[in-house]
Amino acid sequence: MTDPDRSRLTVFVSILVVFAVGLHIVSRIAEVNPITLAPAYMFSPMIAGLVVCLRREIPLSAVGLQIGRVRWLAVAAVGALPLVGLMLLLAVVVPGIGFDPTVDVIPGLELPSGPVGVIATFGLVLGLGATVNAVFAFGEEFGWRGYLLWELAPWGFWKVSFAIGALWGVWHAPVIIAGYNYPSFPMIGVAAMTIACLSFSPVYTYLVIRAESVIAAALLHGVFNGSAGLVVAYAVTENAILNELVASPVGAAGVFAFGLVAIGIKLTGAPSLTREFASDGDRV
Repeated sequence: MTDPDRSRLTVFVSILVVFAVGLHIVSRIAEVNPITLAPAYMFSPMIAGLVVCLRREIPLSAVGLQIGRVRWLAVAAVGALPLVGLMLLLAVVVPGIGFDPTVDVIPGLELPSGPVGVIATFGLVLGLGATVNAVFAFGEEFGWRGYLLWELAPWGFWKVSFAIGALWGVWHAPVIIAGYNYPSFPMIGVAAMTIACLSFSPVYTYLVIRAESVIAAALLHGVFNGSAGLVVAYAVTENAILNELVASPVGAAGVFAFGLVAIGIKLTGAPSLTREFASDGDRV
């Protein structure tokens, strides 16, 4: 198998850097917080990946832009919900963190109270996460688990997962420093986000390989983003450390939940990863 092409990687990373610098410049000129521009920034990995693929004549289907195996796409979408449920469980067992099932997580929408309301809320975020949120998530995932997964495939499952996870985490730095996810700890937040992305990445890689499609990563990412806020909503604490670094989908609760799944992948055997991971995308 051919080693990763350094020139292609240089183009990809350079475009990401240009967008990160551009985010800072535009936010300063417009006098807005970079977080306001985050929805547009999310598409920078996709743009970087497309530029490399189109300039170097890499077929988009080769990097996973295809339907792939439908049942694994379903697993990717639905699988985010038990992960978020596990995060919530891990959060509320920590001393100082409570559970409030009566919280109004979707203002303006009347839902049943108690556990039934929690279930109804999870169902709603599944629908939104697999549609609207997944479109924005695809803006990231085509770059990370599409082009970059294909490019780094010669390194094997684990090394690729952690390499992508590290870059994914650092890429968030401009918005993290601006107060995203960890408003009380912006600098520590960059390290915390990188650790979170490192723990998430093997699960994303696993599902893309099984689905033979980058769409699997977009679905997992979209539903996770849509439902992860429930952890923060239902896990109640007034302590900033517990709230942002522990009872958070990108805090200790998220790291442990995804980490447990990654351990399961390790124990059962990670799937082989080659640049042909999307070659059999017509199977179900």
